[in-house]
This record gives sequence, C-alpha cells and structure tokens, in this order.
Amino acid sequence: MQIPKDAMLLRIFFGEDDKHEGKPLYEAIVLAARKAHLAGATVLRGPVGYGHSSVLHTAKILRLSFDLPMIVEIVDTEEKIRAFLPELDGMMPSGLVTLEKVQVLQYGPEGLKERAALV
Repeated sequence: MQIPKDAMLLRIFFGEDDKHEGKPLYEAIVLAARKAHLAGATVLRGPVGYGHSSVLHTAKILRLSFDLPMIVEIVDTEEKIRAFLPELDGMMPSGLVTLEKVQVLQYGPEGLKERAALV
C-alpha cells in the first residue's frame, strides 16, 4: 500500500473508559480502520489531560479511577479518511475529532530504500 506524499491525519481524542459495543473504544476504532483498509492507526495514552467537562484526568498514584486521555491517529488519503468519518461518528459517545493535511515523508520498505539512497 502506498500513501501519496500529500495525505490526511485523522486524530481522535476521548477517554480510556469509553466503550463501543462492549470493547474499549480505542480497540474498536483501530479494528474498524483496519477493516476499512486505512493505511495504519496508532493509539496513544496520555498521562494527563482534560476535555469539554474541564475535569482533570491524571495517572497519579493516589487516584483510583484514571480514565486517562486516549488519542488514535490514522493517516491515509483524504478521500479514505473522509469516507471513514461516518463510521467513526457512530462509534463516538463524545470526544474531539480533528483533521490535518500532512506530508508523508516515509512509509514502508520503499520509503526506507529511497531514504538510504539519499544518504
């Protein structure tokens, strides 16, 4: 699979406790992205953050319930990302979704070979 140099980054922010059909939301999103043949997805867990409620979520030792911030990042063509948005909308109870135009510098073994040739 090749991603063009000009691509789109879909970034999804939500809480670790969020679920979709009994699964952690981050897992459900990644599985849906894979099923949609998107180029790749990465899940990031934040140590501290807050959202629309302004409630601070932190990983401090004395807290019993973390509900830490989660971010899923997906990069692919703008067309494929936009086609995925309606499915994502049906999965999200709340959260923040952002889109950014990005330039892909390297993806897969072909990118590594091209980069090595430049050195």
